[in-house]
Amino acid sequence: MAGGLLALFDDVAMLLDDTAAMSKVAAKKTAALLGDDLAVNAEKATGFHASRELPVIWAITKGALLNKVIILPIAFLLSAYASWLIVPILLLGGAYLSYEGTEKVVEWITRSHKNKPVASETSDTKKILHSEASKIKAAIRTDFILSIEIIIITLDTVMSQSIHIQVMVVSIIALLAVIAVYGVVAVLVRMDDAGVQLIERAKLLQGVVARASHITGEFLIYALPKVIHLLGIIGTIAMLLVGGGMFVHNIDAVHHFMSMLPTLVADLIAGLVIGMMLLASMKLIKLVRSN
Repeated sequence: MAGGLLALFDDVAMLLDDTAAMSKVAAKKTAALLGDDLAVNAEKATGFHASRELPVIWAITKGALLNKVIILPIAFLLSAYASWLIVPILLLGGAYLSYEGTEKVVEWITRSHKNKPVASETSDTKKILHSEASKIKAAIRTDFILSIEIIIITLDTVMSQSIHIQVMVVSIIALLAVIAVYGVVAVLVRMDDAGVQLIERAKLLQGVVARASHITGEFLIYALPKVIHLLGIIGTIAMLLVGGGMFVHNIDAVHHFMSMLPTLVADLIAGLVIGMMLLASMKLIKLVRSN
């Protein structure tokens, strides 16, 4: 009996060791995409009234968790029984991200677009909540597409391992994507509040400590809109890179055509071209429907 228990513990320990090792490998392969996920979702999760920031981020986080719960079993089933469907799904996701990224670029070019809090545009509570709900849904949709890419890349990394390790590693990376991304987003959007608290605390202090606290607080307040603006730009570029990359790396003809260009440039151009085609198609459809 004791020998059986020891053997069981040994097997569990080996499974955990293998899972930890493969999780590190998968984390390295998805690190860039997790960075893209952070930039995109930080931009999506901002532009709300200060009192609504954390509730909105929590709503998006719950949606992101639900995304993972939906995607994980489907990814395992597709990998086992219909692996030929994975690439078409990735291409659909790439098309969506390219469209969203290109739409942002066109907005920047055609008019001054500022990410104002919803509450600054209207005092109607119903309109504010409706606008928030719409932005939350858009953020969750974008997270869904990025989650598919993260999970598929992770799954591809551990395909040679046992099903137990596959499930554990992919689940760990999926959970890490939610906790790390939205944890950092929550910290970012509260930078100004931390700055205000430091300035208030400086009034109770003296000397160099008080001065340092005041300067740090002012810096955090000043830096927040700059950081959010920068993340908005990075997030848009990330959507184009990830979206275009799905086509460049999954369609041989596109890959060979772009092979003379650096990878990032090829992905960006592909994202812009696909996004412009889709954007033009959508505008044409709207024009036809309006006539």
